[in-house]
Amino acid sequence: MVNNWTGELIYEGKAKRVYRVNDEFLVMEFKDEVTAFDGARKEHAPSKGRLAAAQTVFLMGLLGRYGIRNHLVDWDGDRKILVRGLRMIPIEVIVRNYAYGSFLKRMPLMKPMTKFSKPIVEFHLKSDELHDPLITMDDIIEAGLANWGQINEIINTALRVNEVLGNYMVSRGLTLVDFKLEFGSDGSNNLVLADELSGDTMRVLINGRHLDKELFRRGASAMDLVKSYEEMNKLLGIPLNT
Repeated sequence: MVNNWTGELIYEGKAKRVYRVNDEFLVMEFKDEVTAFDGARKEHAPSKGRLAAAQTVFLMGLLGRYGIRNHLVDWDGDRKILVRGLRMIPIEVIVRNYAYGSFLKRMPLMKPMTKFSKPIVEFHLKSDELHDPLITMDDIIEAGLANWGQINEIINTALRVNEVLGNYMVSRGLTLVDFKLEFGSDGSNNLVLADELSGDTMRVLINGRHLDKELFRRGASAMDLVKSYEEMNKLLGIPLNT
């Protein structure tokens, strides 16, 4: 493994920093910050990084137990996780179980929180400058972002992730509305789940109440969001002292 949880800073986004440790490993550091509306609203959120890291570690571990390959290697117990470096596919994969968020903007004929007859898997180009536009499978093929085999594997894996996470959350009294996934390929060209799984990248409800970043988008304070993440961790069964 590695002894050094730092390295060359190669990326900094709104919620995370990524460091290159060596040719094999990266470190993802979750920031104590929360943003909304493409960064137009930004606040300091003490302990949010540790809580989001704990969610990611727990949920990636859960998926791993079901045979879903992901990039998680280790955790420092705080805000940093060690992951395997991958050739990332520049696509964000959204899995939707209910009509919500941007889906309603393009399909206003449906009522909010209508449960779909089956989960919807959609693709967005990963581009902050273009605001992650919705793209089709043919778009992906024509742009050379992935081939048909990879697309089909991404869809099947995303649906399996949805099944595992959804069932677990139901068992804890939670509702999984939707979530975002990212994928890459390793040195053997295996598809690997990457990035994070946290309240920053999914919508999770308890009795119709948000425990995720949607709270902040709706005007709650950063500290209110931290409290909701603490509640989510407790309900998921993540030890609060980790």
